[in-house]
Parts: sequence; structure tokens; C-alpha cells
Amino acid sequence: MRAPLPRAPLPLWLAVLVALAAGPVLDAGFPDRDWWPLTFVGIGMVLIAQRGRRAGSAFLVGWLAGESFYLVHVSWTALYLGPVPWVALATLEALFWGVGGILITLAYRWVPRAWPGIAGRLGLVPVIVGGLWVLREYVTGNWPYGGFSWGRVAESQSESPFAPLTAWLGISGVSFVMVWLVALVIETVFAADVRPSVRAVLAAGAIALVLAVPSWPATTHGTTRIAAVQGNGPAGFFDPNNQPYAVLNAQVDATRTIPTSQVTGDRRVDMVVWPEGSVLPDPTRDPASAAALDALARRFDAPFIVGTITYRDGKYYNTSLQWEAGKGAVDYYDKKHPVPFGEYVPDRAFWRPFAPSLIDLIDRDYTPGTRDNVFDVGGVRAGISICFDIVDDQLLTDMMQGGAQVILAQTNNADFGETDENQQQLAIARLRAIESGRALVNISTVGSSQIIAPDGHTISEIPPFEPGHMVADVPLGTTTTPATLLSRGIEYLVAGLGLFGLIVAWSARRRPDPRIHRAL
Repeated sequence: MRAPLPRAPLPLWLAVLVALAAGPVLDAGFPDRDWWPLTFVGIGMVLIAQRGRRAGSAFLVGWLAGESFYLVHVSWTALYLGPVPWVALATLEALFWGVGGILITLAYRWVPRAWPGIAGRLGLVPVIVGGLWVLREYVTGNWPYGGFSWGRVAESQSESPFAPLTAWLGISGVSFVMVWLVALVIETVFAADVRPSVRAVLAAGAIALVLAVPSWPATTHGTTRIAAVQGNGPAGFFDPNNQPYAVLNAQVDATRTIPTSQVTGDRRVDMVVWPEGSVLPDPTRDPASAAALDALARRFDAPFIVGTITYRDGKYYNTSLQWEAGKGAVDYYDKKHPVPFGEYVPDRAFWRPFAPSLIDLIDRDYTPGTRDNVFDVGGVRAGISICFDIVDDQLLTDMMQGGAQVILAQTNNADFGETDENQQQLAIARLRAIESGRALVNISTVGSSQIIAPDGHTISEIPPFEPGHMVADVPLGTTTTPATLLSRGIEYLVAGLGLFGLIVAWSARRRPDPRIHRAL
């Protein structure tokens, strides 16, 4: 005889309303509101809505929670392209939330049956639920077409007391801890056979234990003097003023405003960093662009790290160049994670009939790069990240294995205007600095541009949508954090724990009770 379903704390109609409300609450924990405690509230709303559901209603609740979250969280995709790509992206991500909701609901159903004691309910249920949440984040971050890692719950914690955990566990590990904590608190509330005082001690103790983890000692050795320039030129793809040389001229003008006293003599800069797409046309093929870079590189007596679009062997690349006066491009990195349906159209022939006018806006497809993402700039190892690269965990691992001492994150946020996208990306960059124990220069065409220390605090910044520059002595990281040492192994471990625990619980709940056999 099948065991009855655990009692749902909410009727379906109320669970649906709670799921719909959970999305905006979750989003409020992210920049630019940055009310990070609300992320925990949103997670709790999703989990409570999932408890006691059947598969169909679990999918419905999960899908609605994901839809309401992403429709708010990535609303910036509709700024110039309208509702079709915005709704399509939100719906795709929400479908994964629906499937993940089924797995979480099954965990709530099966795990207490397989391990009916307090240890199972308070020990295993939160671990398995947290692991399944990370499993869903892993799938959405890798599939289809390289995935979309935007919106992982840990990305809301860049300014919270939980941010230092990123150096220990990485972004996926912090997501696991957050969901585990919320799931544990929920289980203590529903543990009727545990005294209220014990429940309070368990919940408070778990939170205190996590917050008591010390910051990783991000050791540094020496500094490198970096100038980073935000030209605030018409860098948007849809900006009617984005004419040939317009962005380059804006960058040149903003660079020339740097006072000589900040960049000469003992204060000479070691490198000048410009954003993604800041030098167009391509200086490796355009003499005028090359001449402008050469003149500035001689004036500053320093190499320039600039973004451009290159064309080689019949393929386009989103490229970062290391440019030296009289030598040209001495090294280059091609973006490894171009954005699907933003920088290229996968399976164009299949997708074009659905929205030909939108698909045709992307008139050239950028090819993923294959070169390493570390430059040697005068003896300083600089990891290079171009825009969406910043969300790819593997690319951070690659640059750490390449010996990066500092990270240069070049981006162009112009097509997103004054939306939350700029602040969301900056928050991810801040977590990457903490995770790697490396200072990070986040330089955008229009903002938000900051130099971030290895512990996450801001060294220097430029107001958004204004031309400006940052010049700072940036510490060079030497530490190896646990997060970068274990790399994606942390993500695989916690996601694997969730899936393995669910499978074991499913198997255990099918075994007949030996007491029944004895009675027969």
C-alpha cells in the first residue's frame, strides 16, 4: 500500500500565489535594490510552496516561481528588443525551475519515508534539497548553448555577510549553503516532535556557524599601477550615434584627461585598460585606429588592453588585445562564451522562422575563442574576462591555473541603459574577486566601472554614464583560495549529493518493511 503524501502546508491556490510572489521577493535581494536578506525569504517561499505537492502541481508551482523571478530579473533584455526575447528567456529558465520543483517535492516526499527519524528530517532533507537546487542552477548554467548562469541565488550576496564564503565554496557552494539554511529552518518549524526551544537553538546555531566562518586571508605581494578608462561613448548596438570611430574617439578623449602627475615618473602606470568593443574599427586592420593607440601608448609609456572585433579566417571574434606602441597586438584573447541570441544565433535556420526580424538583427555570428585568457603584461599575469565570461565558472578556473595575479573584466553595458543589468554584473564581478582572492578591474564603456580589492571592497570607481578614469595601485594576488583549488568540484559534489540522496531515498522507500514480512 502506498504511503500517503506528506501534508501540504498550503492549498494549491495559495501555493500558486506564494510562488508568483516569490519571484519579485527573490529579485529584490539582487542589485540594484540589494536587499540581500529578501533572497532567503524568497527561497523559503518557493520551498514552502513545493512541500506536499504532486508532480503536476510541483511543476506548476516551480514554473510560476521561475517565471515571476526571471520576468523581473532580466527585464533589461526588453529595453531595445521588445518582449519576445525577454519572455522567451524567462520562460525557458522557468521550465527548468518547474522540473527542479518536481525533484525538490519528491525529496520532501521520499526522504522522510526512507529516513523517518529526526536525523533524516533535519539532517538529510535540507542537504538534499540544497543539492537539488544547485543541480538546477548547474543545468541552467550549462544548457542549452552554453547555458545562462544569471540569477543564481548566491549572486545576490556580494555585499552581505555571506560574501566571504565565496572564497571557500565558490558561487555554487554559497547557493547550496543559502538553500540548506532556509530548508533547515523550515524543517525545524515543521518538526512537531522537537521542542520549540530546541528548534530555535538548531536554526540559530546553523546560521551562527555559517557566519562564523572567517574570511579567507587573501595574501598579496606587490602592486601594479593600472589606469582604466570609461569613455561613455555611443557604444550601444542600437545607438544611432554609434558611427565609425565614435566610441574610439570618446575613449581617446577620456584618456587624455588623466592628469600627467598621475601617470608619469615614479607614478607611471604599468597598463591602461579600456572596455569591451572600445576600439572600432579593428586596429589590427585599420591604420587610423592603430595610430591612435600607438600615440597614446607612447604618451603613457605603457601597454593598452583594449576590446575590439576581429575578423580572421572568415570568422568574427569578440577580442581583447594587448597593444604596445610600435609593435601592435602582442597578445590577444577571443571571448570564449559569446552570448547565444545576442552575439550569435545557434541553429539559425531553425530559429529564424519564429522571429525573422529579431534574428536578422544579429547579422554576424561571433565564434567562441580557443586561446588562453591570461596576458603577461610587463611581468604581471592578468586574467582577461570579456562581459558574459564573468559568469562562467570554468573561465575563472582557467585564468587561475594560468597564474593570473589580477583580473581585467572588460564589458560594454550600453545596450542595457540605466537598468539593473549593470549592477547585477558588477555584483558577480565582486564575488569573483572574493572567490579568486584577486583584485578585479571592472571597466565598462558606460558603467558600472570599479576597481575591486581581493576582499570585495571598492578601491576606486567612476560614476555611471559619465566619461572618467580610475588610476590605482592594484594589489597582486598570490593566494590560492579553496574555491579555486577545488574549482567546479564543489558544484559537482553538492549537486551530486542532492541527486544521489534523492535516488537512494527513492530506492529505500520501495523496500518493504521487514516487520510486514515477519507478520505474514
